[in-house]
Amino acid sequence: MGSTSDKVSGAANKAAGNVKQAAGKATGSREMEARGKLQEAKGDAQQAKGKAKDAVKRVVDKA
Repeated sequence: MGSTSDKVSGAANKAAGNVKQAAGKATGSREMEARGKLQEAKGDAQQAKGKAKDAVKRVVDKA
């Protein structure tokens, strides 16, 4: 995946994770809330990966 697709997928996972967390809290489902937190963390990691790819590309472009 490219850096942009990593960042977009990360944002989507974060949003979906937030929705799951809210649904879990609203329904009292700790499992759903936990799944939401996990998905949000996955989104954070994907976005970090995309940013790292951008940083590497900038370094390579300067060389």
